[in-house]
Amino acid sequence: MSHPLNSCHDRRLVLSRRTFLRGVGVTMALPLLESLPGVKLAAATEEGAAAAYPKRFGVLFMGNGISPNNWSAQGAGAEMQLSKTLSPLEALKGKTNVIHGLFNKLATGQGIHPAMTGQLLSGVRIQKGAIIHSGISLDQVIANHIGQDTLQPSMVLACEQPMSGYHESNFSNAYSSHISWQNADSPVPNEMYPSLAFDSLFENGGSQRNISVLDRVKDHAARLSRKISSSDQGKLEEYLGSVRDVEKSIERMRADKDKAEDRAKGKGQPMFTMKRPENGLPEDLRDHARLMCDIIALGFQTDKTRVASLLLARDLSALYYPFLGVKDSHHGLSHNATSDAYESISRFHVSQLAYLAKRLDDMPEGEGTVLDNSCLMFISNMWSGTGHDNRKVPIITVGGLGGTLKTGRSLNYLDAGDDNRKLCSLYLGIMDRMGVKLDHFGDADERLADL
Repeated sequence: MSHPLNSCHDRRLVLSRRTFLRGVGVTMALPLLESLPGVKLAAATEEGAAAAYPKRFGVLFMGNGISPNNWSAQGAGAEMQLSKTLSPLEALKGKTNVIHGLFNKLATGQGIHPAMTGQLLSGVRIQKGAIIHSGISLDQVIANHIGQDTLQPSMVLACEQPMSGYHESNFSNAYSSHISWQNADSPVPNEMYPSLAFDSLFENGGSQRNISVLDRVKDHAARLSRKISSSDQGKLEEYLGSVRDVEKSIERMRADKDKAEDRAKGKGQPMFTMKRPENGLPEDLRDHARLMCDIIALGFQTDKTRVASLLLARDLSALYYPFLGVKDSHHGLSHNATSDAYESISRFHVSQLAYLAKRLDDMPEGEGTVLDNSCLMFISNMWSGTGHDNRKVPIITVGGLGGTLKTGRSLNYLDAGDDNRKLCSLYLGIMDRMGVKLDHFGDADERLADL
């Protein structure tokens, strides 16, 4: 008799393939090391060898739309031609889908900004006034179904602080500040501090928190290295090197956060009311975004989690980009979405998707890579900030979910009719491939055609 994938039997098999390095106050999950005992057994589930490698799903969000004149793709595979804003994905275009024309119909005609964001990953109608009411988001539906097979059901990260209060449309600014919702009434809190996200990844805590996690597990790592094959030794060394690189950056940011906490206490002021970098968040957004991508990559590589979301810039974003030579804020510039300045902002955020995808594609897994067993989805809440147009939204996916998702394509649904271009139809198709089978989700009960 076969066992369902989420049964206790298969959970034991999944756990049997995991290897951990342990030290004082730290637990470090490792990538799959195929020369260890138990790995072959773990692969023998009802789905066969393909189930040996987990599927992962990640969402990256940029608020306020993109640069519409510079967002397009033509052709397929190696011959696909990418526009200027999408050019960071050139090396990965064979593993990329550019999807055009999808939308959330219930988010149109309801007002600007929060009304366009609160249901982006759920497809439900949101509520005005003091009581927020949205719906469970795509990422959390997946996490609820498969999270029992990992130590951390999902990661919910952000590079910008949430807003409080209400928008002029009488929708709560909570809708603009969160894309991940655990239920209709509660967004999942965003983790904005890289040091805390890093600590969560390695269960790093207590009085030893400021001591290198690698120093605390080095003896265990040395013992393990003597038991594995030479190829796995190389994989282990490369992984530990990646952790070391991330940890070096985290050390400085941890110190900045500790200083910010002291400043906040001295002023009697909550940290969340302080501006960057006084609040301990990285002053340079490039450092912040890359570290968050690194942490997601390590979480996926080690199977610590299979679901992640990263809010790069929230709706109504107040982020600045001096490294791009841009003086005005994100939201202000989005009102001139066709400008060169806003194009550079859009391309910067696509480059974070490309960076994370490349990190995953550099991680061997079986005959492919971690990216081949993942799907990263980039999305914004509107097409253009110039007219607050969300009759379609920009979407990119990268990765093939274990060969179940065709890639290297440009898909256009704009003229397919409203019933055939629902965002939630895309979400149903993604959930199918993640092993989550639903009759309907949000406003959709059909899968997106040709996915």
